[in-house]
This record gives sequence, structure tokens and C-alpha cells, in this order.
Amino acid sequence: MKRAIKNIKSLVLLVTMLCFQLGIAQTVVVPADKKAKASPLLFNDAAVKDGETIYTKNCISCHGNPSKANYQKSMSPVPGDPAEEKFQKNSDGELFYKIGVGNAVMPMFKNVLSEEERWKLVGYIRSFNKNYKQPPLEITVVNLLSKTVKLSITYNEKNHQIAILAKGKVKNDSVPLKGSEIILYAKRYFGRLQIETVKQTNQQGAVLFDFPKNLPGDKAGNIELIVKINDELFGEITVSRTLKIGIPTNKPSLTEKRAIWNVNAKAPIWILLTYTIGVIGIWAFLIYIIFSILKIKKASKKNN
Repeated sequence: MKRAIKNIKSLVLLVTMLCFQLGIAQTVVVPADKKAKASPLLFNDAAVKDGETIYTKNCISCHGNPSKANYQKSMSPVPGDPAEEKFQKNSDGELFYKIGVGNAVMPMFKNVLSEEERWKLVGYIRSFNKNYKQPPLEITVVNLLSKTVKLSITYNEKNHQIAILAKGKVKNDSVPLKGSEIILYAKRYFGRLQIETVKQTNQQGAVLFDFPKNLPGDKAGNIELIVKINDELFGEITVSRTLKIGIPTNKPSLTEKRAIWNVNAKAPIWILLTYTIGVIGIWAFLIYIIFSILKIKKASKKNN
């Protein structure tokens, strides 16, 4: 009996420690420079409206309708209501950072939403705070310099690796993009295939991605690569390049053959037949009902 009680106490202690550790892991620590970051975007009516659309699409399922307190209370950590003081006491930079990095149950939206979309989301959240006054807009050299970023994308056939070298031009100097987040995608029929996870450039502005060996390309083996960069100074940049790195595949276009997703003229025969027979059957049934009603009326008149 004593041994069982001891085991129960040990189990309770272990669960308590795990919960404590989980709570620590869920706490997002925002760096000081990120807290002080101000929006480069004016939170006007148009921006707030766009933010509402983004919120409805990505956030409402967990956080509910702002100011309604109908968020998912069964989740851990509890998402909370963006209109509450818990959210509103954060600086704009803190909200922007937390939206980007997520937590234990919230995804990293910096891989899903652009910087502009995340700032619009912050603007929408602020619209529920009557006492909020937007700080002066953060005017930086980002917009002036973003187009001067140069990317070198090469493929090492022996190691099956994509090497990306990112450099930007500041005044007359070329500088490597150090510690920039890089996401690599391969364009496919129905969207983008992410290659590995998000990676950061080294001190030289370089990063390597292991590329799948047997990824199909077009007839010549070409694959369109999409590189998304997130850099503190240069902002977000998306570049696409086509390289001959895939398996040559002579596949017809998705709209070339008959398929359920194609236009009417190229829909599968069985669908066309089923639809036609169904329509004819419905009309035949309606006509039968009409004739039956007329027949009943005639019979009733004769009886009278």
C-alpha cells in the first residue's frame, strides 16, 4: 500500500514537472529589438479590412470572433481573445513577432503570410482597442533596397544539392545576407512542394538544400524553383528560377485528356452519359406527373 502511494506521488510530481516544462516551452520570448519594431504600414480602414479577411481565414477557428470570447477554451495553451488586455498590452512589434513564430500549438505564420499580411493582421487586432494610437511609421531603407538583392542558385548533380547565395547592395557595397531565413519550393501541378525545412544563411549568405533525386520535371527535366527570403534589412523577397534538375517526364497536360476537373468538352464520357441520362430521366418523370394530373382531371370531369 505504501509503495502504491509512493508511486502515485512520483507520478503526480512527474506530471507537474512536465506541465511546468510545457508552460515554459509555450512562452514566446520576444527579443528587445523586435518589441520596439514599428509597423511600416498605416493601419487605415483598407488595411484593417484586409486584416479582417486574413484573420477570418487563418485565426478565427482558434481565437474566435474578437471581443466575443468564443475562442477554443479546450486548447492548451488557451488561444485567448485578441480584443482582451492580454493581447492589447503587447507592442505592435511583439504581436507581429508572435504571429510570425507561433507557439506549441500555433503555426509559424511567417512561412504562410507575408510581412504585409502580418502587419495588416496586427492592424485588425488593434481596431478593437479604442485607446490605441499607432506609433510613427517605421521608414527604413527596406523598400529602397529590396530590388538590389542578387541570388545565385546552382545545382550540384553529384550531391543532389541546391546551393543558394544571397547578396544585397547597400550604397556601393555588396554585403551577404547573414542569418536570413530561406524557404525553397519546387512548383508542382497543384501548388508548391517545400524542399526540406526553413533554413538560415551562413556568414557568407549561403545555404544548402538537399534536393529529391527522382522529382519529375517537364519533357526536358526542367523544374521551376521558388526561393522565398526573409531578411531583417531587405524584407521579404521571392525569386523564381527554372533549372534542368528533374527527371524528364512526358506527361500530358492536366487539361489535355478527359478528366473530372476538365472543361465540359473534355469531361469523362461516363460523367456526360450519367448527367444526360439523369436529366432525361428527371424530365420524363415530370412529364409523366403532368400527364397523370391531366388524366385525373379528365376522369373527374367525366364522373361529374
